[in-house]
Amino acid sequence: MPYGPADAVDPGTLKRALVIKLRHHGDVLLASPMFSVLKNRAPQLEIDALVYADTRDMLSLHPAIAQVHVVERGWKTAGPLAWLVAESRLLRQLRARRYDLLIHLSEHPRGAWLARALGPRVAVAPDHPNKPRFWKRSFTHRYALPKNARRHMVELNLDALRRIGIQPGDDERALVLVPGIEAERSVDGLLAGQGLAAGRFIHFHPGSRWQFKCWPPERAAALIDALAQRGERVALTAAPDEQELDLIAEIRKRAGAELADFSGKLTLKQLAALSARAKLFIGVDSAPMHIAAAMQTPVVALFGPSGELEWGPWRVPHRIVASGEHPCRPCGNDGCGGGKVSECLTRLPVEAAMAAVDSLLAR
Repeated sequence: MPYGPADAVDPGTLKRALVIKLRHHGDVLLASPMFSVLKNRAPQLEIDALVYADTRDMLSLHPAIAQVHVVERGWKTAGPLAWLVAESRLLRQLRARRYDLLIHLSEHPRGAWLARALGPRVAVAPDHPNKPRFWKRSFTHRYALPKNARRHMVELNLDALRRIGIQPGDDERALVLVPGIEAERSVDGLLAGQGLAAGRFIHFHPGSRWQFKCWPPERAAALIDALAQRGERVALTAAPDEQELDLIAEIRKRAGAELADFSGKLTLKQLAALSARAKLFIGVDSAPMHIAAAMQTPVVALFGPSGELEWGPWRVPHRIVASGEHPCRPCGNDGCGGGKVSECLTRLPVEAAMAAVDSLLAR
């Protein structure tokens, strides 16, 4: 291209890259196009990822990734000596890779320390205005954050590449999540045990680790019953988390319809395989919603205080169900007044969700 940043980087000169995304599951998945674009531009490049250990399966088996390094969230609570040993081991592993490109995709302070400790020729990070001089001087390139606009997180991640002169093509921005043969086979067996066939059921994941993103159990149950009255089979899933499983228990108490309940029984890879076999996904703004989008399963997404422009289903047929009566949304708060209950979400009627389902199924 005849234009671009004056300090653009020639991808043909790069040998190894490290992409850091120390965030939650959905955030990590939304960074997956970054690896595809980098590999397409520099086929010789070995690209590694650094993520939290519990999010590893979001990127493992990605065809563009050479190695996935992990940080355990529990290192800090294991005691000073164990923490130091674990951190030293990780640093040795990363230094042995001799990265010449480091891309840090969040505000986590570890990115600045690693940029200095690993000494890559090129280090890229978001240009957070409130970060101290140490942060800013740790990176050779900082990409601009939106000032007066809302931008989807996929595009915001890709801005790190744009900053060094790599413009993503429109056909390179798909989410990438590979379930793997083992997960595929195990899910086929689980579905068969419930009498479910691929493309003949709806996947409903009503929960989230964040309580303020959850729909009330009585409305979730009413939606299940309405779907059953139309002859639809529903596969219910939830994370193996106490709060989410309590939500599922409340939903099952209220729902009269027969359903297949896989709550707390699936790995992330199995969840992806199950979503891939569903004809439709229904859920709130959560990692399973992004997983369904990655598997190209049409999505009905219920949004409350979080913004669909930033976090909506990416490049998949979808419908957003959100309140038009709350001008305060998306506020980004953990419930109205921080009270863990979001009225813009809890008041969404079952009829609105059903209308979205009908609209997608009629395609």
